[in-house]
Amino acid sequence: MAEIQTKVILVGLGGATCSGKTTLAKHLKNILPNSVIVHQDDFAPPEELLPIKHGYQDWDAPDCAIDYPRLSKFLKHVKDTGCIPDDHRSHDHLNKHTDLPIEAECQRRLAENFRVIQDQVKESDHINIVWGLVDGFLLYWNQEVTEQLDMRFLLRLPLKTLEGRRRARQVYITAKGDAWVDPPDYWETIVLPAYLDAHREIFEGGDVENGGLTNKVEGLVLIEPEKEDKEMSMTDIVERCCQELYQLVKAEQVGS
Repeated sequence: MAEIQTKVILVGLGGATCSGKTTLAKHLKNILPNSVIVHQDDFAPPEELLPIKHGYQDWDAPDCAIDYPRLSKFLKHVKDTGCIPDDHRSHDHLNKHTDLPIEAECQRRLAENFRVIQDQVKESDHINIVWGLVDGFLLYWNQEVTEQLDMRFLLRLPLKTLEGRRRARQVYITAKGDAWVDPPDYWETIVLPAYLDAHREIFEGGDVENGGLTNKVEGLVLIEPEKEDKEMSMTDIVERCCQELYQLVKAEQVGS
């Protein structure tokens, strides 16, 4: 009997602060067998190393808000071993997230679809698929990190929506475990400029809010929940991602 090989598929779930990427990651984890979540926020540098801009600590600047070498090394470990290192500690569970449930029937159907196809892959190709769901607000800034992702999604919402959600967020727990509260003008002074800077090259004409995708990030799938012609529920978003991921597994079957 052939030995079972583990294949890790890393899925990037990118988007601005408060765009719903962590909620999406948690829904996908409930659907995809053998899945783990990697939160990019856990790889922020120590607070004392953050730059001071306009009198505030800058948690958002794309060039220094994430320890990219450490994140890249971590993703390589997950890819090579199929598991999270024993010494890794996430702080995400300390943060309050808005509950955006999906339809129960949808979750059951999708979970069954992936259970069946992954069982087929294991039986026919002797491959055990493990999913690494990587969520982060700066996923597509560092090329070494981006290249490790096998599937790349980006959630894009109107800036007004993002601003409203960010201002409504009372407290954020940092990677060190400390509580952070945004100063009153932190959105316009720090968060928004950093978001635009980090994503300008991804969109045509540098139009982060309305521009089409450039070829900066290969294979990037853009999801726009509040597009004027059709708003998407969280159920719709999960369905859309699962369609792409299911096709990815089907392609693996054909290619093996």
